[in-house]
Amino acid sequence: MKKIYLLSAAAVMSVSLTGIAKAADLPSRPVYKAAPIAVPLYNWSGFYLGANGGYGWSNQCVDITAINGIGGIFAEGCKSAGGGAIGGQVGYRWQAGQLVFGLEGQGDWTNIRNTRVSLQNPANTFRSTLDGLGLFTGQIGYAMDNVLLYAKGGAAVGSQNFGLYDTATGTGLDFAKRTRWGGVVGVGFEYGFSPNWSAGLEYDYLWRVSDSSTFATPSLAPVNSITTNTKTDVNLLTVRVNYKFGGY
Repeated sequence: MKKIYLLSAAAVMSVSLTGIAKAADLPSRPVYKAAPIAVPLYNWSGFYLGANGGYGWSNQCVDITAINGIGGIFAEGCKSAGGGAIGGQVGYRWQAGQLVFGLEGQGDWTNIRNTRVSLQNPANTFRSTLDGLGLFTGQIGYAMDNVLLYAKGGAAVGSQNFGLYDTATGTGLDFAKRTRWGGVVGVGFEYGFSPNWSAGLEYDYLWRVSDSSTFATPSLAPVNSITTNTKTDVNLLTVRVNYKFGGY
């Protein structure tokens, strides 16, 4: 009886060990990990509207080129002055990989004033005010996700008022208003802080060809007219905020 019991126990143990050995030979069960969630890169493409504000510096040079219609060159020199700027912009951008291309129109109200006492006749003072700017530019930029660095260039137009004043009394002697075209180049940095909103900083340099204005001055008889040639360059630094239509 003991023999039979021992044989049965040995058989059971043998079957158990065989099962354990086979289980040990089975390949381990693969561990599955959830696929990472793809985060889309920032998309700079689309139509946008924005606002800007900042400060501009104007370097203005004046030469008297004729008195009473008689030609001559009398240099009045150059002078720099500054003033505020505020306005808006509208544009469209296309993104191809990390390259970004765009077109933009910008308009700003400015208050950039320049005053100088005439070197030829200190009794007279020239004053000018640049009271409006328009920029029409193309852009090319390089995007690093939601950071955009870009350069721009194109045409610029300015609305400028000129006046000739009596230095002692401040009385206006004559005035002229001109709308003048020139060129602009600039660089900027923009940061997208949401799929639709971005903020940045931009620097623009505006220049134009010289232009001539003739002032009638009957109160300065025998000087009845003064013709001046002026050239104005502008350095403009603005903070910008844009809203882009469409998200990622």
